[in-house]
Amino acid sequence: MGIAVLVAATIAAGLVAGLFYAYSISVMPGLARGDDKTFVEGMRGINIAIINGWFMLAFLGAPLLAAVAGVLHLNAGATLWWVVAGFACLLATIVVTRAVHIPLNDALDAGRDGYAELRARFESSWVRWNVLRTVVSLAGFGCLVAALVSRARA
Repeated sequence: MGIAVLVAATIAAGLVAGLFYAYSISVMPGLARGDDKTFVEGMRGINIAIINGWFMLAFLGAPLLAAVAGVLHLNAGATLWWVVAGFACLLATIVVTRAVHIPLNDALDAGRDGYAELRARFESSWVRWNVLRTVVSLAGFGCLVAALVSRARA
């Protein structure tokens, strides 16, 4: 049971890290090429589309599954520490999203100023914090991969 939960946590973490990586290398650079209206309306559409069961399953499921995997590996030495590190990174990803990205997204969605003003208050901060979120989620995924390797060697 413990290995199945760890594998599921690792897959979910990989999906989340891949999503944020895709934002970093394609979505945001692609939107940046558009004019202010295209950028703002594009992000507003993405903010609506991203809130769905598949995203939430991976985004919230990864740290939850990592926590369960940690409990199931309490006596597993190095494997446990890799799981704990992965969980901490995945939790940090949620914290950054909640503390930075959601308020920025909400302000963009509610904003009634001109497109240029909305974009100016949003884009650079959102992109900068997404780079951090990408690195932290990738670290969480890497830690869970290391936990799987550690477990396989045990």
